[in-house]
Amino acid sequence: MSNKKTTQKDWRPATLAIHGRGRKPKAHHAVSTPIVQTSNYYFDNCAEVWNFMKLKGEGKVVREHEYGRYGNPTQQECERKLAAIEGADRAILFSTGMSAVILTIMAYMKPEGHIIFTSDCYRQTRDFATNMLDKFGVEVSIVDPTAQAIEDAIRTNTNIIFTESPTNPYLRTLDLTSIVKVAKKHGVMTMIDSTLATPYNLKPLEMGVDIVIHSATKYLGGHNDLLAGVALGRHELLNDLNRMQRMIGATPGPLSCFLLERGLKTFALRMEHHNRAGQAVAEMLEAHPKIEKVWYPGLKSHPDHAIATAQMKGFASVITFLVKGNDAETRRFIDSLELFLITPSLGGSESLVTQMATMSFFDYPEDYRHAIGMVDNLVRIALGLEDIEDLIADLKQALDRI
Repeated sequence: MSNKKTTQKDWRPATLAIHGRGRKPKAHHAVSTPIVQTSNYYFDNCAEVWNFMKLKGEGKVVREHEYGRYGNPTQQECERKLAAIEGADRAILFSTGMSAVILTIMAYMKPEGHIIFTSDCYRQTRDFATNMLDKFGVEVSIVDPTAQAIEDAIRTNTNIIFTESPTNPYLRTLDLTSIVKVAKKHGVMTMIDSTLATPYNLKPLEMGVDIVIHSATKYLGGHNDLLAGVALGRHELLNDLNRMQRMIGATPGPLSCFLLERGLKTFALRMEHHNRAGQAVAEMLEAHPKIEKVWYPGLKSHPDHAIATAQMKGFASVITFLVKGNDAETRRFIDSLELFLITPSLGGSESLVTQMATMSFFDYPEDYRHAIGMVDNLVRIALGLEDIEDLIADLKQALDRI
């Protein structure tokens, strides 16, 4: 065993998720961060208000909290720890993952600008890109998730590249080093939704990405009991986003922040289980005679396996696959599962299952659904924290019903 003294720079994900970068005193010497359940913060007298406003106008901070829409002590402590595990200068929490995505894009888009999105993005992100951004005079291109396709789509007015890795639901894994190289060559900002990777498995900021976004509802919270989103990056770069958030007020409540911070204390332990479970179940499904195809970056059959293994520590616990069967047989399989709840989302304690065509794309015309790969026998599972052998046994017995 080495006798070398460790410093905060040496702390690993499990330690950072609990302490952040060093300890910060808490009210009443509490071990856990208290829930500061208040909407506003009072001043002692008018002179204090005047002095505060004067110094605030000069860009100086003399007190941390003024009004609940601008932040909360429970929120601030959670942001500090999220920044530490991502390796970011700063984290800004939002009320949901989609509010983090949309407001981050809006904070940096330009009039008559152009934004590139990669295909297979989360459905709501895609809807925002294709149905909302034109109302602000912003042009959009949706391209294949490769550096070459992105570079071919860059125009003189392009200022943002927005992507995901892995994507949802096909778990495409992007070569971020090549994408960042293209972006820097053309002076374009890069943003990535890294929800399915998590800071445990992927560090986009270290690879040169400008802003990383997570739906903290998922793996970061980890218990299917809160809604939150977070954007992370360099401190100065996030100033515009901070102003946008404070203005619109898409801030999470203190209870959600408390639950999120509590979830972070077991984040590393949970991710180890998710990584092991995902790999084991994906391998079982790929070998099963009633499964047509499996998408999971940890499998050699995945088109981006080489990229994933080069830049990711693990591949988490979302698996997408095709059942050998029609719509009725696929539903019979899903209805026969005992440990999986039929609902969207992922990254929590409970295992979840979704028939993509009906749960997420039901309102799309059938021919369009099929054109983008949302066929009736496409299933996505998000493994929870149950015993891996129990999960495998449950999937096998349900497949036997087909």
